[in-house]
Amino acid sequence: MNLRSSWVAETGQTREDTRLTQTGVTTLTNPVQVRSGVLPGSYTGEYRLSGFWTKGESAMTALVSEGRAVIQGEISQGVYPVTLPSSVVVTFDPGDAQYGRIDLIVVRIYDNLYDSSNRNEAKVEIIKGVPAQAPQAPAVPPRCLALYAVTVPATVSAGNGGIPWATALKDLRTPVVGLGGILPVEGPVFPGAYPGQYQDSGGALQRWDGSAWVPYPSALGGIAPAGMVTTASYAGQYRDAGGTLQRWDGNSWVPIGGIAPAGTITNGSYPGQYRDAGGTLQRWNGTVWGSAVPGPYFVDNSDYGDTTSLTWTSTLAGRATNPLALNFVAPASRSVVVSFGARMKSHSADHYAFMALKLTQGATVVGDLDDEYATVAASPHLISVATTRRLSNLTAGATYTLTAFFKMVTNSTSLKGGYDNTFIKVDPLP
Repeated sequence: MNLRSSWVAETGQTREDTRLTQTGVTTLTNPVQVRSGVLPGSYTGEYRLSGFWTKGESAMTALVSEGRAVIQGEISQGVYPVTLPSSVVVTFDPGDAQYGRIDLIVVRIYDNLYDSSNRNEAKVEIIKGVPAQAPQAPAVPPRCLALYAVTVPATVSAGNGGIPWATALKDLRTPVVGLGGILPVEGPVFPGAYPGQYQDSGGALQRWDGSAWVPYPSALGGIAPAGMVTTASYAGQYRDAGGTLQRWDGNSWVPIGGIAPAGTITNGSYPGQYRDAGGTLQRWNGTVWGSAVPGPYFVDNSDYGDTTSLTWTSTLAGRATNPLALNFVAPASRSVVVSFGARMKSHSADHYAFMALKLTQGATVVGDLDDEYATVAASPHLISVATTRRLSNLTAGATYTLTAFFKMVTNSTSLKGGYDNTFIKVDPLP
């Protein structure tokens, strides 16, 4: 059976069984394997990673300090824990006569079950590179943890200056921690193994969201610092865009509380969002953009027109454009002041020219024509007539239309009501 266990069988527990079933699991890479690396920590707590720290000891030797590490074998081999309880010195071969080379300091597992080495031990040793004009580090063998790359210049030796330790060492160590622990990142950044895994990137705590490392504040619903997040991990995430608070709406970052620059957003992400529409401030009501500061609205017609109609009509004879109509958006107060009027005449002081407004919302009549609210003229000469009234209980954000209608009150159809310079004006109330 392929399932492995420890301390169950009376006999036959193998070294593989023990390695594969360790309960002290370190940083995972998948459900079975862990990352090879060095356990963090230092004597004073001042340094993140002190295990296997290396320095030049003499011209051609280096001192590798004590430390603990885990080395992952193939998936069926398990993980090898290693401990170096005291420092060890490693010695490098002299440099090539013509070219430099790159050597590796490694912790290497010899396991005769897999490498036919006739050895079963862990060693700190040097893997020697190949001299070349542009030297490359040698390949890392299986069951082997690279600690440092060391550049060995041409011709160096114990009696010829030795290795320039100040520039020769390149740290390759990567840390690992116990399962669920916060990983201190040193060296390359690797993908997480599961959503909810945390790491310390050396300046910001990060959480793995399943596809990327996300700064910790944004992962908790806080505000991600400026420059930390390019693509968010969830709708509703916030970030500081260097002076503007932004919210991820699922597709793009949109300013919160601020005014979106012209051309940056098409659809708003929340009611009450504002944008610059190329010189006009607009507000998103949840469905469409409307003027943030609606009105005033105004329309007029300076053409003279007349009518003999005894009932309300929106068409005046002699005018090129009919009817006279004005659209407006109801403000948050739901109230507006409407003014309208014209220069009017009725041809006789005994007859009357009327002008009134009909209020509609789409095809629905909200306020019908009413003689009580009309302007009235009884004069054979053009006189200026206007009136003002308040409209209330409108639906905030809805678009309404005011249309001018005209009629004569007379016993004779031969008389005409005349109208010139007609206008409609709407002022939103605060």
